[in-house]
Order: sequence, then C-alpha cells, then structure tokens
Amino acid sequence: MVARCCAHWDSTLARTRARQSRNNNDGILPVLARAVREVESDVRRGRISQATRAKFQAVAMLTREERNKIKGDKAATEAFRTEQLRRLDGIATILATSAATQPTLFTLLGDDATVTPEARAIRSELEEAAGMEVAAPDPVSTDDLPPPTKKVVPRAVISRQLANPFMAPTFSDSIAMPQQRRLTSWELIGPLLSSFERAAPGAPACMDLPQPGNLSLADGRHLMRHQGEVIEAAREGHRTFLLADEPGLGKTAQALLAAEAANAYPLLAIVPNVVKINWAREADLWTPRRRATVIHGDGDDLDAFADIVVINYEVLDRHVGWLGDIGFRGVVLDEAHFIKNKTSQRSQHVLQISRRVRDRVSRPLLMALTGTPLINDIDDFRAIWEFLGWIDEKGPLRELMARLEQNERTPLDPGFFPAARKSVIDMGIVRRRKEDVAADIPARRIADLPVELSDEDGRSIRAAEAELARRLVARYDAAIEARSASEAVDGIDLELVRRVARAEREDSKDASVGDNVFSMMRRIGLAKAGLAADYTAQLARSVGKVVFFAKHIDVMDNAEQVFKDRSIPFISVRGDQSRTARQAAVDAFMNDSEVMVAVCSLTAAGVGLNLQAASNVVLAELSWTDAEQQQAIDRVHRIGQDAPVTAWRIIAAQTLDPRIVELVDSKANLAARALDGADVDDEGAIDVQLEALVGLLTDALTSRRSA
Repeated sequence: MVARCCAHWDSTLARTRARQSRNNNDGILPVLARAVREVESDVRRGRISQATRAKFQAVAMLTREERNKIKGDKAATEAFRTEQLRRLDGIATILATSAATQPTLFTLLGDDATVTPEARAIRSELEEAAGMEVAAPDPVSTDDLPPPTKKVVPRAVISRQLANPFMAPTFSDSIAMPQQRRLTSWELIGPLLSSFERAAPGAPACMDLPQPGNLSLADGRHLMRHQGEVIEAAREGHRTFLLADEPGLGKTAQALLAAEAANAYPLLAIVPNVVKINWAREADLWTPRRRATVIHGDGDDLDAFADIVVINYEVLDRHVGWLGDIGFRGVVLDEAHFIKNKTSQRSQHVLQISRRVRDRVSRPLLMALTGTPLINDIDDFRAIWEFLGWIDEKGPLRELMARLEQNERTPLDPGFFPAARKSVIDMGIVRRRKEDVAADIPARRIADLPVELSDEDGRSIRAAEAELARRLVARYDAAIEARSASEAVDGIDLELVRRVARAEREDSKDASVGDNVFSMMRRIGLAKAGLAADYTAQLARSVGKVVFFAKHIDVMDNAEQVFKDRSIPFISVRGDQSRTARQAAVDAFMNDSEVMVAVCSLTAAGVGLNLQAASNVVLAELSWTDAEQQQAIDRVHRIGQDAPVTAWRIIAAQTLDPRIVELVDSKANLAARALDGADVDDEGAIDVQLEALVGLLTDALTSRRSA
C-alpha cells in the first residue's frame, strides 16, 4: 500500500514538474526574455542600431499586451497569474533600465509612439517563435496613403537640356581585378564593418594624403595645410572622400576647392536647409569664377547653366527625376549622416542620384561631409559607403573588391581585419580633429552662418521692415515739406536722415508706434531659433558639448524644446535662477558627460561663468555690441581651455541681421577695452541701433530716387 502511494506521489510530482517546465519554457515569455536580453546586450555595448530600436519596441508592445491578457484571464489560478506577472516585471525592468541608459528609447514606450514597419516585422517573428497565431497585416486603404510626391522639372533645366542635347554618358574606367579571386563567395559587408569595431586604440583613421601644393589663393587668402592636403589629393586624381573632419576645420571650402581641382563641374551640393544659403555664399567666396545657384521650392528661379547647384534635403524628392540626368560630374553630400537610415525616402533619393551619376560619368567626384559618420551603430557607415560607390546592397564594388583581393586574405586568415580596414580607409576616409591641426587654426574665431527663414517668417519680417522704412520715409518727407525754399538741399539730406533716425529711436519706446529695431530683432531671433537649435544639435553630436547663447527667453524656450524633442540633455542658465541653481547647472555641464548643451542668456550668463568644457559656441541672436559678444565667447575661451574655440554666429539672410553684423563688427575697436567681466558698452549699443535706422532710411530714399 505504501509502495503504491509512493509511486502515485512520484508520478504526480513528475507531472507537476513537467507542467511547470512547459509553462516556463513554452509560450511568449521565454521568447520575450531572450529578445530583451539581446536588446540589453546591444545597449551595454553602445550598439543602438535601427534593428535594436525595433526589437525594443516590439518587446515592449508584446509585454504590455501579455500583461493585460494575464490580468484578464479569469480561468487562471492566482499562483499562475502571480508567477507570470513576476516574469513580465523582470522583462519590463530590463526595458526600463535600457531606456534609462539610452534616453532616446523612451520615445518608443509611449502609447502615441509610431510603430515602425521594422518593429511590426520583429513582433511577427517573436509571435511565430512562441507558436502564436500571427495576425495578417491590416489592409491599407488608399485613402490613408500619403499623397504622391510632387515631381517637378524647372523650365531652366529643360532649357539647358535643349541647349546641350548631346550629354551622352561616359563609361567608368576599367579597374583591373587580380586573376586569383579569393573572396568571390564571401559575405564581406559584415567583416568590413567589423574591421572598424575591432580597430586597436589609436589606429589611423585617415588615408595617406599628399603634401599640399601652393596654399596661397589668387585673391591673397591662404589655405590651411590640412585643407590643402585634400585639395591636392583631388588634383592628383582621387575621386571619393568621406571627409569626417571636426566642425570648424573648413570642410565646405575643401569640398569646393577639391571640385575646382578635379574640374568636377557641374557640381551638385545636397545640404541641410540650415546651411543652404551659406553654401552659396561659400561658393562665391572660394570659387568666384564659378556661378552658384540655389534651388528653392519648385526651382522657379533656378539657373540651370550654373556651375554649382545647391539643394536641400527637404525638397530633393521633387527634383530627383532630373538631377540624375543633367550630367553632374561631382556630388557633395553635406552632413552625410542624414542618410544613415537607408529605408528613409531621403536616403533612397540620395543613393539613386549617386548611382545615376556614376552610371553616366567616368569617375565623378563624390564627397560625403560629416563630423559624425557614426551616430548609433557601425551600420551607419553603410549608406555613406554606398553613396560613395564603395559598396552596394550585396557587397564591395569593383574598386574596393580589387583592394581587398590584393591583400590576399580571407576573413578566416590572420590579419584580415586590419588590412581590410586600411583598404576601406584608403578609398577616401579623411578624419582630422581640431587638436591635430591646432597649428593651422586660430585659438579663437567667429564663423558666420547665414540661414534662410521659412517662407512665412521671411515674408512677415520683410513686410515689417518695409513698414518701418515707410514710416521713416514719411517722417523725412514731412520734415522736408516743412522747410522753406532757402533750406532746400540737393539729393538726400544726410543730416536730416540722422535726425529722423534719432527721433524714431526715441519714439520706439512707445509700444503703440509699431515695429522698431528692438522688436524686429526679437522677431528675427524667434524665426531663426529652431534653425540655430538644429545646428547646435548637429554640433553636439559631432564634437561634444556646445554653449548656446540667446538674448530673449522665448528664443531659449524654443531652442530647449528642440533639444527635448531630440533627447539631447541640456542645462539652462537664466536671469531668474538663484545663485545655487545656476551653479548647479554649470557644474552639471562641466562635469556630467551626458549633458551636451548649455542654453544661456546673453545678459545672465555673459559674464562670470566658466564653461570651458565646450569649445563651440552658437550665438543664436546678435549682440548690440562687440563687447557683449566677446564676453559670451570668453565663457568658453578662458584659462583651462585646451582646444581652439569657434563661435558660430547665426545670421538670417535678407533681414536686418546682416546690417547689424556689419555695424557691430565695424565698431569692434570701440569695445576692445571690454575685458572679461567689464561693463557692456551701452553707448556702442545705442549707436548700432541708430546706424541701423540710418541705413534703412538711406536705402529707402536711394531706391525711391532711382525708381
């Protein structure tokens, strides 16, 4: 009897353990546990690729749904529910810990987060692995599809094509391949990417560059040595460059002068909107013999016969059809990390243009410019290498494959990875840091970055400036009419112009009068706040900490919202802070490697702060005096700073901004006496405001006389 009872007990215990084992190892929970551990491993190694983000989102969705399902299962025992919820809590804890390490993952946890196609695909894979029935994708209604992209061909382009109907393609030079082809059957993209991950600390990251030629330009200006090296390489026949110099080292000038050396015209420059105007200005500065044109909107004012065509990523989709066919012999891709997501429409358009240019032109000049070639993962290289024609979806293309074959190694052979890495670098990777070329660049410099305001902001501000000019002209005319005949003056009475401007400046204290110089500059600052913040974010990703200065609180608010949306940690220094709070913010910026941006008020943070953890300053709004501007820069350029400092001055084109810059710079010698912590030259500020009004009225009167 006892034996039968023992046997029955053993049998029952075995069945219970088997059932528990199945519960623990079958179903969705073990699948989620494995997947979340893979995400955790990627986060710990800093390899946050698009696939990692998609897996994170898929696991989060399924965890949330499984929790709701278990809680609503009335047939399950309390012990079962408790155990399953405990396991789900473990998965959720790993998700939360990973998101805390990489804050950008938090955006994927919200109920309103967009579920990417990649996340849906991984979710289906996880459900299938768990033996669950995978739901068919919801049918997509054509009503839900976005409208088709508007395609345009500007009239000027048609005129150019008619003027030169014989633009037949030229065929690529033949590259000799070694007879012995060891690598034909190998998958090589993965090993090539891995060769950069495996690189030893301090391994060279720059191709061998030739000695530069003459560094003096025809107009008397001089190039820096590191700039001359790239230009000389292009002159000697090198045609593909991943130019990854740090910001502030003149990548734009190098690209323009490399195109001149290679005679790569017509040249196409694909750039972010924030630097589009600056590219046209830099082209006029560095290659004055070459005409540059900028594509706005549908390209109605495009000069299709220009040597250099500048287009921003945002309107590329409208023009991609003709851009690949017009015969460009060079393409420059500024901020090339913008195409790191190969599935995006923007990236697909860029790669399409590159393929078509390479199909038509023998060895075109292709340059990818970025201070941050890698942002999330080593896979960020893929799209840039493909743009440059080094690889395609399947593997290395002919020239890179020839270099790899010459190494006489396969991925199984010792020494393959360093040799493969060098082969890729020799294709044209150029990386120099400020500290590497410190002898070439000044310890402190101011770089002006013109930006183009949005259509709505630009029209509104130009209309307000025109109204201010009309009000000044009306004052001037009224004064002229009140004069006697003996007081008449031929031409424009410059003394009266100055008196009218002075009266307008005094009356501007009355808010009911309308827009004045103060309110105009504030409106301009607000209009360019997002563009300045966007450029600051690019700098933060490429070179590290940045100090962002603005005059008005609402400009600071707008910029901080941009940084929040992009998950860029920042601190804020404002006038309404206590001394303790301000010092805590400064300490966080100086000592916390995660804090990338200091958003500072020009008046509250312009003096008395040490922010030398950064070497880049963005001046989002213009100062009224050179002293105020220099004091802001000196928060970074001070004792303890061991890197050259660059101050990026954001200037709104076709507004009062350029006039204010000219006036402030012309009076810089008046503020030279202002040292760190000295009082701001208020009289100089008043003079700038007065001279701005004088210039505005003089221009309006001159235009009226010439009309």
